[in-house]
Amino acid sequence: MDCKCNKQKRSYHMNITEVEEGKIKEVMNFNFGGHHDLARMVEMITAKGDISEKHAKELVVGIRLIHHVLKKCANDSAIYSDFYPVFEEFKKAVKEHYSAQKPQ
Repeated sequence: MDCKCNKQKRSYHMNITEVEEGKIKEVMNFNFGGHHDLARMVEMITAKGDISEKHAKELVVGIRLIHHVLKKCANDSAIYSDFYPVFEEFKKAVKEHYSAQKPQ
């Protein structure tokens, strides 16, 4: 098990904009953080070569955001607590898949 005591804290800012009829408007923004280096995670996934860089970015951000909500809200409702173990298995499988050496 990893010790989280010496891990570097990172902070990310999300700014979501919507384009409608050629006009860009901000619809939400928020901060989130943790010890994960999102850019490095995207590089590792992209290096495997089985999904595009765009999809790697979406996967990494999606997993990190969902994980944060499930972890914080698992005791709030059965909808979160029931899904949390399934999501953890998915996250573990993704990590194992993208940690493995690229096929030659």
